[in-house]
Amino acid sequence: MDGPPAGDFCSICHGSFNIPCQANCSHWFCGSCIMLVWDHGSSLQPCKCPLCRRQITLLVPSEASARQQSNPEVARILNNIRTYNHHFGDNSAGLIQRMQDLPFLLRRLLRELLDPQRSLPLVIRARVYIAMVLSVVYTLSPIDIIPEAMLGVFGLMDDIFILLICFLYIAAMYRSVLYYRHGGS
Repeated sequence: MDGPPAGDFCSICHGSFNIPCQANCSHWFCGSCIMLVWDHGSSLQPCKCPLCRRQITLLVPSEASARQQSNPEVARILNNIRTYNHHFGDNSAGLIQRMQDLPFLLRRLLRELLDPQRSLPLVIRARVYIAMVLSVVYTLSPIDIIPEAMLGVFGLMDDIFILLICFLYIAAMYRSVLYYRHGGS
């Protein structure tokens, strides 16, 4: 989905989306509305999502919003979003924040990998594929750190741990792509 769901509305202004942006918690807001939430809070910390109360550390404008940059109002709001992402987009609050961001980042990455119109750099694509192949090979191979045959369900823990590390690595890599695309320098 490149924009908010059809028939949905901004949970801040309760109106139709104007310059829709998706937060790292997967909720959609008007760009101007979420910037107002940040402006009315501390400018030194990321704002919290009005719906789920998670810290918003990355805002991704819809493709349609990015194409309207010739409009001065849209350009001003997108510049504010870039500033926000510059302040908070490169740092993640820790492992819990990264685990919470994992579904959002992996869904967007999968959509971008499957869409031939998207321009994900070849280096990033190659690193994603290599990480996925290596983790699948390790998980399916009979050679394990903790063998399943001897320890049963407990033996699956190393496989799950390897897959989790792989997904966290891929999500962190894609987060940096989004950060540089929508706010980094």
